[in-house]
Amino acid sequence: MSDERANGPWDESEIDLGDGVERLDLGGMLVQGRPGIDVQVQVDEATGRISLVTLATKKASVQVQPYAAPRSGGMWADVRQQLAGSISSAGGLVDEVDGTFGRELQAQLKGSDGALQPARFVGVDGPRWFLRAVFLGQAARPGEQADLLEGVLRSVVVVRGQEAMPMGAPIPLQLPLAAGEPEGEAGDEAEPAQRAQISPFVRGPEITETR
Repeated sequence: MSDERANGPWDESEIDLGDGVERLDLGGMLVQGRPGIDVQVQVDEATGRISLVTLATKKASVQVQPYAAPRSGGMWADVRQQLAGSISSAGGLVDEVDGTFGRELQAQLKGSDGALQPARFVGVDGPRWFLRAVFLGQAARPGEQADLLEGVLRSVVVVRGQEAMPMGAPIPLQLPLAAGEPEGEAGDEAEPAQRAQISPFVRGPEITETR
């Protein structure tokens, strides 16, 4: 395990899932519940699967996406270079610096109104997976919000599975089952209203579904 990942994010093989910690099961990713953190999911209407997970406070957020990666690792180096080029070509500003997860990109992204907004792009190489995170709002710069959401990211557990997947393919994510709902019924047939009201943690995060 790399030094950057010594305190997480984790592979499922590195965690005792019977440790009593409550985690929101999103299929390919488990997220630990914390008070004051909302879990927001963006759902692909065509497939009914989650395409993006956002962990948010009132002042900041981090967008998290897991991908399949080669056993040799090192995917973040290539992705980082591609991201830097894309940001620059879109009129943004970007610097590569050392951060708490290793090399990261500190950027100013050009919005639709032309204004620049700060963002931090972080990548974590795991065993046969790669996790990309984008810190926004007050978490885009060092401070209390960044520390809080970095801690949440550290607690994420990636469930890669054993099936063969192309490098760079998104690891499938899904909405969690509601209490008492049989497995297999949280797919496309489930009504959005039923799925959007899942609150898996007492005093923990609320899960919000957007389409």
